[in-house]
Amino acid sequence: MNGLEHRNSLQLKDKYKDADLIINARVERSEIQMLCKLVEALGHLGIVTTTNKELGEVKIQTTKDCWLELKTVLAKMPLKIEFI
Repeated sequence: MNGLEHRNSLQLKDKYKDADLIINARVERSEIQMLCKLVEALGHLGIVTTTNKELGEVKIQTTKDCWLELKTVLAKMPLKIEFI
């Protein structure tokens, strides 16, 4: 990688360094799988990771640009989601 490519790579990293957003949430244990499937079906809006299956705790990885749309969709899902 030459100097110009390296500088461009760093600029790209800086451009997106604050783009990721991690949302902590809690759902009923029995609803974790459904939440994962529904968010996965939305494709580009986010990814759900279970952090504590017994307590129903999950992390939703999204971006600041996608969060508003994802939050709106989550509110319309037939699941009770508590953001923690």
